[in-house]
Amino acid sequence: MATPITSSIIISFLFCVSLFLLLCSSKNGYALGSGERKTMQSHFHTFQVDSLLPASVCSHSMKDKRKERAVSLKVVHKYGPCSHLRPEKASAPPTLTEILTRDQSRVNSIQSRLRQNSLEKDSSSNSKAATTIPAKSGIPIGSFNYIVTVGLGTPKKQLSLVFDTGSTFVWTQCKPCIVFCHKQKQPIFDPSHSTTYKNITCTSRQCSQLSSSTSTTPSCSTNTCVYGIGYLDGSTSQGFFASETLTLTPSDVFPNFLFGCGENNKGVFAGEAGLIGLGRSRLSLVSQISSKYGNYFSYCLPSTPSYTGSLTFGNGGRSSAGSSLQFTPLLSKSQDPTAYYVDIIGIKVGGKTLSISQSVFKTPGSVIDSGAVITRLPAAAYDALKTAFRQHMTQYRMAKPVSGFDTCYRVKKNTTLKIPSISFEFGGNIEVAIDYSGILIADSSNACLAFLGNSNSSDLVIFGNTQQKTLDVVYDVAGGKLGFGHRGCS
Repeated sequence: MATPITSSIIISFLFCVSLFLLLCSSKNGYALGSGERKTMQSHFHTFQVDSLLPASVCSHSMKDKRKERAVSLKVVHKYGPCSHLRPEKASAPPTLTEILTRDQSRVNSIQSRLRQNSLEKDSSSNSKAATTIPAKSGIPIGSFNYIVTVGLGTPKKQLSLVFDTGSTFVWTQCKPCIVFCHKQKQPIFDPSHSTTYKNITCTSRQCSQLSSSTSTTPSCSTNTCVYGIGYLDGSTSQGFFASETLTLTPSDVFPNFLFGCGENNKGVFAGEAGLIGLGRSRLSLVSQISSKYGNYFSYCLPSTPSYTGSLTFGNGGRSSAGSSLQFTPLLSKSQDPTAYYVDIIGIKVGGKTLSISQSVFKTPGSVIDSGAVITRLPAAAYDALKTAFRQHMTQYRMAKPVSGFDTCYRVKKNTTLKIPSISFEFGGNIEVAIDYSGILIADSSNACLAFLGNSNSSDLVIFGNTQQKTLDVVYDVAGGKLGFGHRGCS
Protein backbone atom coordinates (compact mmCIF):
# COMPACT_ATOMS: atom_id res chain seq x y z
CA MET A 1 0.00 0.00 0.00
CA ALA A 2 1.42 3.37 -1.05
CA THR A 3 2.31 5.82 1.64
CA PRO A 4 0.93 9.39 1.55
CA ILE A 5 4.37 10.64 0.52
CA THR A 6 4.60 8.13 -2.35
CA SER A 7 1.07 9.01 -3.54
CA SER A 8 1.97 12.67 -3.49
CA ILE A 9 5.07 12.02 -5.60
CA ILE A 10 3.08 9.98 -8.13
CA ILE A 11 0.38 12.65 -8.41
CA SER A 12 3.01 15.36 -8.90
CA PHE A 13 4.75 13.26 -11.55
CA LEU A 14 1.49 12.65 -13.45
CA PHE A 15 0.65 16.35 -13.28
CA CYS A 16 4.04 17.30 -14.75
CA VAL A 17 3.68 14.74 -17.54
CA SER A 18 0.18 16.03 -18.38
CA LEU A 19 1.42 19.61 -18.40
CA PHE A 20 4.35 18.67 -20.64
CA LEU A 21 2.06 16.89 -23.13
CA LEU A 22 -0.30 19.87 -23.14
CA LEU A 23 2.53 22.25 -23.91
CA CYS A 24 3.82 20.00 -26.69
CA SER A 25 0.34 19.81 -28.17
CA SER A 26 0.08 23.59 -28.10
CA LYS A 27 3.52 23.95 -29.64
CA ASN A 28 2.69 21.63 -32.50
CA GLY A 29 -0.22 23.89 -33.33
CA TYR A 30 -3.39 23.22 -35.27
CA ALA A 31 -3.98 23.03 -38.99
CA LEU A 32 -5.69 25.84 -40.88
CA GLY A 33 -7.21 25.50 -44.30
CA SER A 34 -5.64 23.16 -46.82
CA GLY A 35 -2.58 22.24 -44.79
CA GLU A 36 -0.28 24.74 -46.48
CA ARG A 37 0.10 26.50 -43.17
CA LYS A 38 0.03 25.89 -39.44
CA THR A 39 -0.31 28.45 -36.72
CA MET A 40 2.15 27.75 -33.93
CA GLN A 41 1.01 28.94 -30.51
CA SER A 42 -0.97 31.59 -32.43
CA HIS A 43 2.25 33.57 -32.83
CA PHE A 44 4.00 31.82 -35.74
CA HIS A 45 3.09 30.64 -39.24
CA THR A 46 4.67 27.71 -41.06
CA PHE A 47 4.09 27.35 -44.80
CA GLN A 48 5.76 26.65 -48.13
CA VAL A 49 6.85 29.58 -50.29
CA ASP A 50 4.84 28.32 -53.26
CA SER A 51 1.63 29.04 -51.31
CA LEU A 52 2.48 32.74 -51.73
CA LEU A 53 2.86 32.42 -55.50
CA PRO A 54 0.08 32.38 -58.11
CA ALA A 55 -0.90 29.01 -59.54
CA SER A 56 -1.75 28.36 -63.18
CA VAL A 57 -5.42 27.56 -62.50
CA CYS A 58 -8.19 29.55 -60.86
CA SER A 59 -9.66 28.47 -57.52
CA HIS A 60 -12.86 29.99 -56.19
CA SER A 61 -13.10 31.21 -52.64
CA MET A 62 -14.59 28.78 -50.15
CA LYS A 63 -16.66 31.59 -48.66
CA ASP A 64 -19.93 32.72 -50.25
CA LYS A 65 -20.61 36.32 -49.33
CA ARG A 66 -24.08 36.52 -50.88
CA LYS A 67 -26.68 37.27 -48.24
CA GLU A 68 -30.08 38.90 -47.96
CA ARG A 69 -30.08 42.69 -48.27
CA ALA A 70 -26.66 42.51 -49.92
CA VAL A 71 -25.26 42.09 -53.40
CA SER A 72 -21.88 40.51 -53.98
CA LEU A 73 -19.59 40.72 -57.01
CA LYS A 74 -16.70 38.39 -57.75
CA VAL A 75 -13.29 40.01 -57.38
CA VAL A 76 -10.33 38.79 -59.45
CA HIS A 77 -6.72 39.91 -59.68
CA LYS A 78 -6.00 41.21 -63.16
CA TYR A 79 -2.70 39.28 -63.41
CA GLY A 80 -4.11 35.97 -62.16
CA PRO A 81 -5.66 32.94 -63.90
CA CYS A 82 -9.16 33.94 -62.70
CA SER A 83 -9.09 37.09 -64.86
CA HIS A 84 -10.20 37.03 -68.48
CA LEU A 85 -8.08 40.17 -68.94
CA ARG A 86 -4.95 38.07 -68.60
CA PRO A 87 -3.05 37.68 -71.89
CA GLU A 88 -3.96 34.53 -73.83
CA LYS A 89 -0.35 33.42 -73.66
CA ALA A 90 0.31 33.27 -69.94
CA SER A 91 3.09 35.66 -69.08
CA ALA A 92 5.17 35.84 -65.94
CA PRO A 93 3.60 37.82 -63.09
CA PRO A 94 5.12 41.22 -62.27
CA THR A 95 8.47 41.09 -60.52
CA LEU A 96 8.96 42.57 -57.06
CA THR A 97 10.66 45.54 -58.71
CA GLU A 98 7.72 46.12 -61.05
CA ILE A 99 5.22 45.81 -58.21
CA LEU A 100 7.09 48.32 -56.09
CA THR A 101 7.58 50.79 -58.95
CA ARG A 102 3.86 50.88 -59.73
CA ASP A 103 2.93 50.99 -56.08
CA GLN A 104 5.33 53.84 -55.35
CA SER A 105 3.66 55.93 -58.03
CA ARG A 106 0.35 55.40 -56.30
CA VAL A 107 1.75 56.23 -52.87
CA ASN A 108 3.37 59.39 -54.24
CA SER A 109 0.00 60.50 -55.57
CA ILE A 110 -1.72 59.89 -52.23
CA GLN A 111 0.97 61.80 -50.35
CA SER A 112 0.88 64.63 -52.87
CA ARG A 113 -2.86 65.04 -52.43
CA LEU A 114 -2.24 66.12 -48.86
CA ARG A 115 0.62 68.54 -49.40
CA GLN A 116 -0.97 71.98 -49.23
CA ASN A 117 -3.61 70.93 -51.76
CA SER A 118 -1.14 71.99 -54.44
CA LEU A 119 -2.56 69.65 -57.03
CA GLU A 120 -6.07 70.98 -56.45
CA LYS A 121 -4.82 74.49 -57.09
CA ASP A 122 -3.07 73.35 -60.25
CA SER A 123 -6.14 71.54 -61.51
CA SER A 124 -8.28 74.61 -60.95
CA SER A 125 -5.96 76.87 -62.92
CA ASN A 126 -5.39 74.37 -65.72
CA SER A 127 -9.08 73.80 -66.38
CA LYS A 128 -10.54 77.29 -66.55
CA ALA A 129 -10.57 77.44 -70.34
CA ALA A 130 -11.68 73.89 -71.12
CA THR A 131 -11.22 70.31 -70.04
CA THR A 132 -8.54 69.53 -72.59
CA ILE A 133 -5.62 68.48 -70.38
CA PRO A 134 -6.93 67.06 -67.11
CA ALA A 135 -4.89 67.84 -64.03
CA LYS A 136 -2.87 64.84 -62.90
CA SER A 137 -4.56 64.48 -59.53
CA GLY A 138 -5.80 60.90 -59.46
CA ILE A 139 -4.24 57.57 -58.54
CA PRO A 140 -1.95 56.02 -61.18
CA ILE A 141 -4.02 53.65 -63.30
CA GLY A 142 -1.19 51.15 -63.59
CA SER A 143 -1.33 50.51 -59.84
CA PHE A 144 -4.82 49.01 -59.87
CA ASN A 145 -4.98 45.25 -59.39
CA TYR A 146 -8.51 44.08 -58.60
CA ILE A 147 -11.35 43.71 -61.10
CA VAL A 148 -15.14 43.32 -60.89
CA THR A 149 -17.64 42.88 -63.74
CA VAL A 150 -20.89 44.88 -64.01
CA GLY A 151 -23.57 45.41 -66.63
CA LEU A 152 -24.20 48.80 -68.26
CA GLY A 153 -26.95 49.94 -70.60
CA THR A 154 -30.17 48.49 -72.02
CA PRO A 155 -29.65 45.84 -73.17
CA LYS A 156 -26.80 45.47 -70.72
CA LYS A 157 -23.19 45.04 -71.79
CA GLN A 158 -20.72 43.35 -69.46
CA LEU A 159 -17.75 45.51 -68.49
CA SER A 160 -14.74 44.63 -66.33
CA LEU A 161 -13.66 47.60 -64.23
CA VAL A 162 -10.97 48.08 -61.62
CA PHE A 163 -12.31 49.14 -58.21
CA ASP A 164 -10.60 51.45 -55.78
CA THR A 165 -11.38 53.06 -52.43
CA GLY A 166 -8.91 55.82 -53.27
CA SER A 167 -10.98 57.03 -56.26
CA THR A 168 -14.36 58.73 -56.27
CA PHE A 169 -15.59 58.57 -59.86
CA VAL A 170 -16.93 55.86 -62.18
CA TRP A 171 -16.04 55.85 -65.87
CA THR A 172 -15.72 53.49 -68.81
CA GLN A 173 -14.52 53.76 -72.39
CA CYS A 174 -17.22 54.63 -74.92
CA LYS A 175 -17.58 54.62 -78.66
CA PRO A 176 -17.06 56.39 -80.98
CA CYS A 177 -13.60 56.98 -79.38
CA ILE A 178 -13.32 60.33 -81.12
CA VAL A 179 -9.68 60.78 -80.07
CA PHE A 180 -8.30 57.54 -78.62
CA CYS A 181 -9.29 54.42 -76.67
CA HIS A 182 -6.91 51.84 -75.26
CA LYS A 183 -7.33 48.18 -76.08
CA GLN A 184 -9.77 46.31 -73.87
CA LYS A 185 -10.81 42.66 -73.83
CA GLN A 186 -14.55 43.27 -74.03
CA PRO A 187 -16.32 45.34 -76.72
CA ILE A 188 -16.17 49.05 -75.93
CA PHE A 189 -19.51 50.36 -74.66
CA ASP A 190 -21.57 52.00 -77.41
CA PRO A 191 -24.18 54.40 -75.96
CA SER A 192 -25.99 54.60 -79.30
CA HIS A 193 -27.04 50.97 -78.83
CA SER A 194 -28.62 51.60 -75.41
CA THR A 195 -32.20 52.81 -74.93
CA THR A 196 -31.49 54.23 -71.46
CA TYR A 197 -28.40 56.37 -72.09
CA LYS A 198 -28.71 60.13 -71.45
CA ASN A 199 -26.15 62.92 -71.49
CA ILE A 200 -26.08 65.30 -68.52
CA THR A 201 -26.59 68.98 -69.35
CA CYS A 202 -24.07 71.66 -68.41
CA THR A 203 -26.55 73.56 -66.23
CA SER A 204 -27.60 70.54 -64.18
CA ARG A 205 -26.90 70.04 -60.49
CA GLN A 206 -25.13 66.78 -61.34
CA CYS A 207 -22.62 68.53 -63.58
CA SER A 208 -21.73 70.93 -60.77
CA GLN A 209 -20.81 67.94 -58.58
CA LEU A 210 -18.12 66.73 -60.96
CA SER A 211 -15.19 68.80 -59.79
CA SER A 212 -15.28 67.35 -56.26
CA SER A 213 -14.85 63.85 -57.73
CA THR A 214 -12.43 64.55 -60.58
CA SER A 215 -10.47 67.55 -59.22
CA THR A 216 -11.11 69.18 -62.59
CA THR A 217 -13.74 71.77 -63.47
CA PRO A 218 -16.06 70.32 -66.14
CA SER A 219 -16.41 71.98 -69.52
CA CYS A 220 -19.36 72.19 -71.87
CA SER A 221 -19.97 70.98 -75.43
CA THR A 222 -23.33 71.75 -77.09
CA ASN A 223 -24.91 71.94 -73.63
CA THR A 224 -23.48 68.54 -72.67
CA CYS A 225 -21.37 68.27 -69.51
CA VAL A 226 -17.82 67.11 -70.29
CA TYR A 227 -15.65 65.50 -67.61
CA GLY A 228 -11.89 65.09 -67.51
CA ILE A 229 -9.74 63.22 -65.06
CA GLY A 230 -5.98 62.69 -65.04
CA TYR A 231 -3.64 60.42 -63.14
CA LEU A 232 -0.07 60.86 -61.97
CA ASP A 233 1.25 58.15 -64.28
CA GLY A 234 0.05 60.17 -67.29
CA SER A 235 -3.19 58.24 -67.83
CA THR A 236 -6.22 60.35 -68.70
CA SER A 237 -9.90 59.97 -69.46
CA GLN A 238 -12.20 62.55 -71.05
CA GLY A 239 -15.73 62.34 -72.34
CA PHE A 240 -19.38 63.02 -71.71
CA PHE A 241 -20.90 62.93 -68.25
CA ALA A 242 -23.98 60.75 -68.58
CA SER A 243 -26.61 58.60 -66.89
CA GLU A 244 -27.30 54.97 -67.67
CA THR A 245 -28.79 51.81 -66.20
CA LEU A 246 -26.31 49.90 -64.05
CA THR A 247 -26.85 46.18 -63.45
CA LEU A 248 -24.98 44.43 -60.64
CA THR A 249 -27.15 41.29 -60.65
CA PRO A 250 -30.48 40.52 -62.35
CA SER A 251 -32.28 41.74 -59.22
CA ASP A 252 -29.97 44.69 -58.53
CA VAL A 253 -30.61 47.22 -61.29
CA PHE A 254 -30.04 50.96 -60.83
CA PRO A 255 -31.48 53.37 -63.42
CA ASN A 256 -30.04 56.87 -63.93
CA PHE A 257 -26.60 55.89 -62.67
CA LEU A 258 -24.11 58.72 -63.23
CA PHE A 259 -20.79 57.90 -64.91
CA GLY A 260 -18.17 59.15 -67.31
CA CYS A 261 -18.47 57.95 -70.91
CA GLY A 262 -14.85 58.31 -72.02
CA GLU A 263 -14.06 58.94 -75.68
CA ASN A 264 -10.45 60.00 -75.15
CA ASN A 265 -8.55 57.63 -72.89
CA LYS A 266 -4.81 57.17 -72.68
CA GLY A 267 -2.42 55.51 -70.29
CA VAL A 268 -1.26 52.35 -68.58
CA PHE A 269 -4.10 49.86 -68.91
CA ALA A 270 -4.25 46.06 -68.97
CA GLY A 271 -7.46 45.43 -70.87
CA GLU A 272 -9.89 46.79 -68.29
CA ALA A 273 -12.76 48.99 -69.51
CA GLY A 274 -12.56 51.66 -66.83
CA LEU A 275 -12.78 52.32 -63.12
CA ILE A 276 -15.21 52.13 -60.19
CA GLY A 277 -14.53 54.63 -57.43
CA LEU A 278 -15.55 53.65 -53.89
CA GLY A 279 -14.29 56.74 -52.05
CA ARG A 280 -16.32 59.30 -50.13
CA SER A 281 -18.07 61.23 -52.88
CA ARG A 282 -21.62 61.78 -54.12
CA LEU A 283 -20.64 60.26 -57.44
CA SER A 284 -18.95 57.11 -56.12
CA LEU A 285 -20.69 53.79 -56.65
CA VAL A 286 -21.26 53.42 -52.91
CA SER A 287 -23.14 56.72 -52.66
CA GLN A 288 -25.19 56.21 -55.80
CA ILE A 289 -26.64 52.88 -54.66
CA SER A 290 -26.98 53.88 -50.99
CA SER A 291 -30.77 54.21 -51.25
CA LYS A 292 -30.93 50.41 -51.41
CA TYR A 293 -27.83 49.29 -49.54
CA GLY A 294 -26.92 52.24 -47.37
CA ASN A 295 -23.38 53.55 -47.27
CA TYR A 296 -22.15 50.08 -46.42
CA PHE A 297 -19.82 47.85 -48.39
CA SER A 298 -17.16 45.23 -47.80
CA TYR A 299 -14.58 43.27 -49.71
CA CYS A 300 -12.26 40.34 -49.31
CA LEU A 301 -9.06 40.23 -51.32
CA PRO A 302 -7.74 36.70 -52.00
CA SER A 303 -4.46 35.38 -50.64
CA THR A 304 -2.97 35.02 -54.14
CA PRO A 305 -4.07 35.97 -57.68
CA SER A 306 -5.09 32.33 -58.16
CA TYR A 307 -8.16 32.76 -55.95
CA THR A 308 -11.28 34.89 -56.26
CA GLY A 309 -12.50 37.39 -53.69
CA SER A 310 -15.68 39.41 -53.29
CA LEU A 311 -16.99 42.99 -53.25
CA THR A 312 -20.28 43.24 -51.37
CA PHE A 313 -22.73 46.13 -50.99
CA GLY A 314 -25.12 46.16 -48.03
CA ASN A 315 -24.73 44.63 -44.59
CA GLY A 316 -26.53 41.39 -45.38
CA GLY A 317 -28.61 41.73 -42.22
CA ARG A 318 -25.58 41.22 -40.01
CA SER A 319 -25.17 43.23 -36.85
CA SER A 320 -22.05 45.30 -36.29
CA ALA A 321 -22.07 43.81 -32.81
CA GLY A 322 -21.50 40.37 -34.34
CA SER A 323 -18.72 38.41 -32.70
CA SER A 324 -16.98 37.74 -36.03
CA LEU A 325 -16.26 41.42 -36.69
CA GLN A 326 -14.15 43.96 -34.83
CA PHE A 327 -14.80 47.66 -35.48
CA THR A 328 -12.58 50.72 -35.31
CA PRO A 329 -13.78 54.29 -35.89
CA LEU A 330 -13.64 55.66 -39.44
CA LEU A 331 -12.10 59.12 -39.35
CA SER A 332 -11.97 61.98 -41.85
CA LYS A 333 -9.65 64.90 -42.51
CA SER A 334 -10.43 68.17 -44.23
CA GLN A 335 -7.25 67.92 -46.35
CA ASP A 336 -8.60 64.80 -48.02
CA PRO A 337 -12.31 64.29 -47.21
CA THR A 338 -12.71 61.45 -49.74
CA ALA A 339 -10.22 59.07 -48.04
CA TYR A 340 -10.94 56.54 -45.30
CA TYR A 341 -8.84 57.42 -42.26
CA VAL A 342 -8.29 55.09 -39.31
CA ASP A 343 -6.36 55.24 -36.05
CA ILE A 344 -3.42 52.80 -35.97
CA ILE A 345 -1.96 52.77 -32.48
CA GLY A 346 0.47 49.85 -32.38
CA ILE A 347 2.02 46.72 -33.91
CA LYS A 348 2.74 43.27 -32.49
CA VAL A 349 5.34 40.80 -33.76
CA GLY A 350 5.29 37.25 -32.47
CA GLY A 351 2.63 38.25 -29.95
CA LYS A 352 4.72 41.03 -28.39
CA THR A 353 3.84 44.72 -28.68
CA LEU A 354 6.62 46.79 -30.23
CA SER A 355 7.92 49.83 -28.40
CA ILE A 356 6.51 52.52 -30.71
CA SER A 357 5.10 55.83 -29.56
CA GLN A 358 1.47 56.30 -30.66
CA SER A 359 2.37 59.83 -31.75
CA VAL A 360 4.42 58.31 -34.57
CA PHE A 361 1.15 57.20 -36.17
CA LYS A 362 -1.07 60.08 -35.07
CA THR A 363 1.07 62.92 -36.42
CA PRO A 364 0.68 62.07 -40.13
CA GLY A 365 -2.57 60.09 -39.82
CA SER A 366 -3.40 56.70 -41.34
CA VAL A 367 -5.62 55.61 -44.24
CA ILE A 368 -6.79 52.20 -45.40
CA ASP A 369 -6.52 51.80 -49.16
CA SER A 370 -7.66 48.96 -51.41
CA GLY A 371 -5.23 49.92 -54.18
CA ALA A 372 -1.89 50.49 -52.45
CA VAL A 373 -0.09 47.15 -52.46
CA ILE A 374 2.43 47.63 -49.65
CA THR A 375 1.72 49.14 -46.23
CA ARG A 376 3.76 52.29 -45.60
CA LEU A 377 4.80 52.97 -42.02
CA PRO A 378 6.59 55.81 -40.23
CA ALA A 379 10.32 55.16 -40.26
CA ALA A 380 10.46 54.54 -36.49
CA ALA A 381 7.62 52.01 -36.69
CA TYR A 382 9.11 50.23 -39.68
CA ASP A 383 12.55 50.01 -38.07
CA ALA A 384 11.04 48.44 -34.95
CA LEU A 385 8.99 46.02 -37.08
CA LYS A 386 11.84 44.79 -39.25
CA THR A 387 14.22 44.48 -36.27
CA ALA A 388 11.76 42.29 -34.38
CA PHE A 389 10.97 40.26 -37.50
CA ARG A 390 14.64 39.63 -38.27
CA GLN A 391 15.24 38.41 -34.72
CA HIS A 392 12.80 35.57 -35.39
CA MET A 393 14.35 34.75 -38.79
CA THR A 394 18.00 34.17 -37.95
CA GLN A 395 17.86 30.58 -39.23
CA TYR A 396 17.33 31.83 -42.79
CA ARG A 397 19.89 33.30 -45.17
CA MET A 398 19.21 36.95 -45.93
CA ALA A 399 19.30 38.14 -49.53
CA LYS A 400 20.37 41.45 -50.96
CA PRO A 401 17.67 44.14 -50.87
CA VAL A 402 15.20 43.87 -53.74
CA SER A 403 14.22 47.34 -54.92
CA GLY A 404 13.01 49.06 -51.75
CA PHE A 405 12.55 45.85 -49.76
CA ASP A 406 15.44 45.56 -47.31
CA THR A 407 14.42 42.47 -45.35
CA CYS A 408 14.57 39.63 -47.87
CA TYR A 409 15.49 35.96 -47.72
CA ARG A 410 16.81 33.54 -50.32
CA VAL A 411 14.15 30.92 -50.96
CA LYS A 412 12.94 28.32 -53.41
CA LYS A 413 9.35 27.45 -54.20
CA ASN A 414 9.50 24.38 -51.98
CA THR A 415 11.21 26.17 -49.08
CA THR A 416 9.30 25.84 -45.80
CA LEU A 417 9.32 29.02 -43.74
CA LYS A 418 8.40 29.63 -40.13
CA ILE A 419 7.70 33.31 -39.55
CA PRO A 420 6.38 35.31 -36.58
CA SER A 421 2.83 36.59 -36.59
CA ILE A 422 2.20 40.30 -37.14
CA SER A 423 -0.89 42.12 -35.94
CA PHE A 424 -2.02 45.74 -35.93
CA GLU A 425 -3.72 47.52 -33.06
CA PHE A 426 -6.41 50.03 -34.01
CA GLY A 427 -8.47 52.58 -32.12
CA GLY A 428 -11.46 51.04 -30.40
CA ASN A 429 -9.22 48.53 -28.63
CA ILE A 430 -9.09 45.99 -31.47
CA GLU A 431 -6.25 43.83 -32.72
CA VAL A 432 -6.18 42.58 -36.32
CA ALA A 433 -3.90 39.64 -37.14
CA ILE A 434 -2.36 39.77 -40.61
CA ASP A 435 -2.66 36.58 -42.66
CA TYR A 436 0.70 34.98 -43.46
CA SER A 437 0.10 35.86 -47.13
CA GLY A 438 0.15 39.50 -46.06
CA ILE A 439 3.44 39.35 -44.17
CA LEU A 440 5.79 38.35 -46.99
CA ILE A 441 5.78 39.16 -50.68
CA ALA A 442 7.63 36.62 -52.79
CA ASP A 443 8.85 35.54 -56.19
CA SER A 444 10.59 32.31 -57.16
CA SER A 445 13.87 33.23 -55.46
CA ASN A 446 13.15 35.85 -52.79
CA ALA A 447 10.68 36.38 -49.97
CA CYS A 448 10.62 39.90 -48.53
CA LEU A 449 8.93 41.53 -45.57
CA ALA A 450 5.94 43.24 -47.20
CA PHE A 451 6.21 46.60 -45.45
CA LEU A 452 8.10 49.79 -46.22
CA GLY A 453 9.10 52.85 -44.24
CA ASN A 454 8.17 56.39 -45.20
CA SER A 455 11.00 58.80 -45.90
CA ASN A 456 9.32 61.75 -44.18
CA SER A 457 7.74 61.84 -40.73
CA SER A 458 4.83 63.82 -42.16
CA ASP A 459 4.06 61.17 -44.80
CA LEU A 460 0.73 59.45 -44.45
CA VAL A 461 0.58 55.94 -43.00
CA ILE A 462 -1.07 53.66 -45.59
CA PHE A 463 -2.56 50.28 -44.69
CA GLY A 464 -2.20 48.48 -48.03
CA ASN A 465 -4.01 45.62 -49.72
CA THR A 466 -1.30 43.00 -49.14
CA GLN A 467 -1.94 43.26 -45.41
CA GLN A 468 -5.71 43.07 -46.02
CA LYS A 469 -5.58 39.70 -47.80
CA THR A 470 -8.25 37.16 -46.69
CA LEU A 471 -9.74 39.70 -44.27
CA ASP A 472 -13.41 40.66 -44.47
CA VAL A 473 -12.94 44.45 -44.58
CA VAL A 474 -16.24 46.20 -43.81
CA TYR A 475 -16.88 49.90 -44.48
CA ASP A 476 -19.88 51.06 -42.45
CA VAL A 477 -19.59 54.60 -43.79
CA ALA A 478 -22.96 55.74 -42.44
CA GLY A 479 -22.10 54.34 -39.02
CA GLY A 480 -18.63 55.86 -39.08
CA LYS A 481 -16.71 52.64 -38.49
CA LEU A 482 -14.50 50.11 -40.22
CA GLY A 483 -14.74 46.40 -39.46
CA PHE A 484 -12.35 43.48 -39.79
CA GLY A 485 -13.28 39.82 -39.87
CA HIS A 486 -10.91 36.90 -40.32
CA ARG A 487 -10.92 34.37 -43.15
CA GLY A 488 -13.43 36.23 -45.30
CA CYS A 489 -12.08 34.36 -48.35
CA SER A 490 -9.30 31.97 -49.35
